Amino acid sequence: MSDQDIDWISVGHIDDLPEGRVKTVTARTTSICLVHFEGQWTAMDNRCPHQNGPLGEGSIEKGVDGKCWLRCPWHGWDFDPLTGAPPGGHEDTGQKMFPVEVRNREIFVGLELEPPHERTVTDVMVETLTNWGLQSVFGMVGHSNLGLSDAIRLAVADGRLRYYGIRHEGAAAFAASAYGKLAGKPAACLTIAGPGATNLITGMWDAKVDRAPVLALTGQVQTQVMGPGAFQDIDLRSAFQAVARFSQPVLGSSNHAELASLACKNAIVEQDVAHLIFPDDVQTKPSDQPAAQPAGRLTHAAISPDPQDLKMAAQMIEKARRPIIIVGHGAFDVRDKVAELAERLGAPVLTTFKAKGLVPDDHPNAAGVLGRSGTPIASWFMNEADLIIALGTSFSNHTGIEPSKRIIQVDYDRMQLGKFHSVSLPVWGDVGAFCEAIQGLAPRNPEAPDQISELAERWRIWRTEKKSRLAEMQEGGGLHSFAIFDVLSILAPKDAIFAVDVGNNTYSFGRYLETKGTQRVLMSGYLGSIGFGFPAAMGAWAATKDLEALKGRKVISVSGDGGFGQYPMDFTTAVKYGMDITHILLHNGELGKISKEQRAGEWPVWETNLVNPSFAAFARLCGGHGEKITNAEDIEAAIGAALNIEGPALVEFMTDAELV
Repeated sequence: MSDQDIDWISVGHIDDLPEGRVKTVTARTTSICLVHFEGQWTAMDNRCPHQNGPLGEGSIEKGVDGKCWLRCPWHGWDFDPLTGAPPGGHEDTGQKMFPVEVRNREIFVGLELEPPHERTVTDVMVETLTNWGLQSVFGMVGHSNLGLSDAIRLAVADGRLRYYGIRHEGAAAFAASAYGKLAGKPAACLTIAGPGATNLITGMWDAKVDRAPVLALTGQVQTQVMGPGAFQDIDLRSAFQAVARFSQPVLGSSNHAELASLACKNAIVEQDVAHLIFPDDVQTKPSDQPAAQPAGRLTHAAISPDPQDLKMAAQMIEKARRPIIIVGHGAFDVRDKVAELAERLGAPVLTTFKAKGLVPDDHPNAAGVLGRSGTPIASWFMNEADLIIALGTSFSNHTGIEPSKRIIQVDYDRMQLGKFHSVSLPVWGDVGAFCEAIQGLAPRNPEAPDQISELAERWRIWRTEKKSRLAEMQEGGGLHSFAIFDVLSILAPKDAIFAVDVGNNTYSFGRYLETKGTQRVLMSGYLGSIGFGFPAAMGAWAATKDLEALKGRKVISVSGDGGFGQYPMDFTTAVKYGMDITHILLHNGELGKISKEQRAGEWPVWETNLVNPSFAAFARLCGGHGEKITNAEDIEAAIGAALNIEGPALVEFMTDAELV
């Protein structure tokens, strides 16, 4: 190389490396073994040709021949420390050497001028994913996904993607699941092969059973060692077979843009998990394939109900004296149309727990959540109803929709219609289209009682009951969960996004927190996985950065000490990226819900107690805001202060496990 073709890069100072020693240095992205031996400085390719062992972590040792050799720390291959030549006896022809200069005690290594970036398989696929609307990736960079990671890095540098490096892949999975539930479009998870990929499984099942679109991008061992049982080699396609609607390996001969397109289409159209497996050696293969576009590959999903079904539904509604509407999470995008129908019919609206806030509790027709996490208001109207109009609900056994009632069930998924038992009238169609059409067909029964006045009275009774429960707090004992959620109901912004965990904290949230405005609630619905809350808040916050409709909305997560303890170190992830999340932590020192279930089942309470740190102190040590509250009179000030923090804030409430 002539001097004009050399890029001289500083790699350190002569005092950094004593005589007779070696070390690893990096020039641009080239890993180099720097050698100081016999008063000379040399630089060679850091990768041993055997298995890429790092020569810079090796040592200079005297061999049996009396000559000094640079020995690879992995398998003992030897090289001349000044020339990089091997002693013979193996197939290596010697290490690539780089020129070295010392200027004013600073060491420079010469590299060839950096060539233009060569487009790779993963560049094509990442560009295709972003064309389909991917905006956020949660993941962990590792040895079997480095080529894919670099393609993502370039997309981040170009402003096409945002990347969030997490501390546990399980947190990435829950974050992506929550993002999909909130945004209706996929985020992606990035992992290595083997354990990184398997750590995603729980969160992927959460997404699948709650019908949230997610992309799982997993590294894999090199194709030449796939199958025999190499390090971290597991059959990832089989591992993801049950949870992923689409799961495919990316091979050198694949149509890479088409694989990425099919992954996106399956995630978006099926509202499910799509999985791509990237063998290490395929990730960096050169590719001249163009990236694909989604144009012409998606259509509007609205389905108009059959006119005969609408006619029958109108007849049933006209005859009903006490109709109620039960609405599930599947109707969230058409909540305004649901509210309009409820107002026209004078019908109370009960929500499933997943749909909490769909019709906010400050709406005159709102009856709150039905079921185990619900209110006595919803239960009362369920008991009195003579017709149930079920919109976008899957009839979970935890919701407790009474099957003996006359039921009109509307859903865009025919498999959900009458899934667990027969209904009076199953209607296949979009909930919004049904609400619009039925308003012009179904007059209100003139003999129907004024259920809205009854609803107001039931709310008065329930609010009085809630206030009375504060008397259950004992002096010196833990806080009542109602005291916390009563204040949070008042202080949370009208457009707040709540991410809730699993346990008694979640039951209390469902009962006691009264929603308002356009608030949203995210949860691990059908899977009911502990640990969902805080990672889900990270996913929700990422969505507020990506989607114009969500920008600026406050994210509030809720958990118990058991749930937060699942992924506590990802609080540092929130600190690293400045995530504006307020975490409400109910600390009772036990898995309170399990203790309650053991008592209900007449079992001894066993192994549900927890040994915890001060979570408020932990939050501060991580670089966030943390405050511990033991007195009810301090609740309002603490929540108010935390909500005003621009960044991660945690308020730890010392609660009584019995007061739920």
